[in-house]
Amino acid sequence: MTTPDRLHLKPSLRNRLLRHVLLPLALTWLIGSALVVGVASYFMQQAFDRALLDDAYLVASHVRRTADVGVGGLELSLSAQEMSTVLFDQSESLYFAVLRPDGSMLAGHAGLRPATLNGTAAPQFDALDYQNHMLRSVTIHRQQPSDFYVVMAQTTTSRDRLLQRLLVFSIAPQVLLLMGLAAWLQRAIETDLVPLAQLERALGRRDARDLTPVPVSASTRDVQRLGQAINGLLGRIAFSVQAQREFSGNVAHELRTPLAGIRALADYGLRHPDPQVWREQLAGIAKSQARASHLVDQLLALALADESHQSLVQEPVFLDALVGEAVLRFLPRADAAQVDLGARGVDRAVPVMGNAALIEGVLNNLLDNALRYGRDASGESRITVSVVDAPQAVVLSVTDNGPGVSQAQLTQLSRRWVQGSAGEALKEGSGLGLAIVSEYVRLLGARVVMQNESPHGLRVTVTFEKPAL
Repeated sequence: MTTPDRLHLKPSLRNRLLRHVLLPLALTWLIGSALVVGVASYFMQQAFDRALLDDAYLVASHVRRTADVGVGGLELSLSAQEMSTVLFDQSESLYFAVLRPDGSMLAGHAGLRPATLNGTAAPQFDALDYQNHMLRSVTIHRQQPSDFYVVMAQTTTSRDRLLQRLLVFSIAPQVLLLMGLAAWLQRAIETDLVPLAQLERALGRRDARDLTPVPVSASTRDVQRLGQAINGLLGRIAFSVQAQREFSGNVAHELRTPLAGIRALADYGLRHPDPQVWREQLAGIAKSQARASHLVDQLLALALADESHQSLVQEPVFLDALVGEAVLRFLPRADAAQVDLGARGVDRAVPVMGNAALIEGVLNNLLDNALRYGRDASGESRITVSVVDAPQAVVLSVTDNGPGVSQAQLTQLSRRWVQGSAGEALKEGSGLGLAIVSEYVRLLGARVVMQNESPHGLRVTVTFEKPAL
């Protein structure tokens, strides 16, 4: 399935919002309507049952004792006309029966009797099937002037009709209100989603090379924050792309010089027949190649530094051991250059929080820079690496007695492609060493400070956090 097909299967935000609002609202409305109808039906039945019970008591009040023992000693004193008046109802049919304790009929409609006759004093309401009509009935038990039962029943036509009218007049307006609310919500949601659709169209038409901010006309704070987040991302991408372009241009410029020198030396050597000239040219080629190789190594180190912040793991490491290894690694080069290279404060264990590979990179670049540019042309050159275990932190410093740098250059040395006066005079390096040191120190969570020494020289100090005990 293609990506557009998957997009068509996804519901729109408008429909999801409508569904999330209307479905709970409709469910709440249904439950509320059912409760209202149930409560109304209950109280309506109570009213009709009260009227039915009053009719039963009225009939019972006209039952009299008679002297004729053969008919059970009771009679109904209402005449036929009076009985029709009692049973008159414009919309319902009423039925009654006066029963003796044995269930035989004293007066009323034949066959009208409840399923059971019990002697409870409370009225007994029930549903009764009489002549294919479902009736609502009430049975009362009277013991004066003698023991007898009165059954009063009526049809439920008006009651059912009233309940239906209640349902229609209560539910229909609410359905219309719900439909109107759905239409209003749909229009309001569509209006609120217009800025989001505009943002989508603006991003869809945007060229991949266009990283300028997207215009956002937000009607809600959420859409405004989304637009700000997108513009912030575009700004960061634009900054990164610009930095990469500048970096690539600088790399091309810096590599062009040693490569052009290698080609010029090779061409000159090929045109000259003297083997001594060939040797001199090959030495120059080797030197230019070493410069180009060093530049490539530094560029790879910067690329590694840019990526390592994603997965950098810091742990306790022993700074004294790393310093000792670095000094031994650079000692042959220092001896060849007649530089006195030494270390202080590495005679005991000094733990710090950091990453061994990054700390090695810091030491390698500081010592390489010191050996390149920190030599004293008028006397003995010295480079000292010291470790000071302070109560709150551990301080690593690399100090040389070279010419140092001007105060104006001192603040710019941590930037890429910036060199001191010694580097510019020697035409060596590319101005990346201290930039790599600054980037590594930032990743380690440490602090770096560069300052001139008195009477001359440069000191680079890196302050590390001590591991928690």
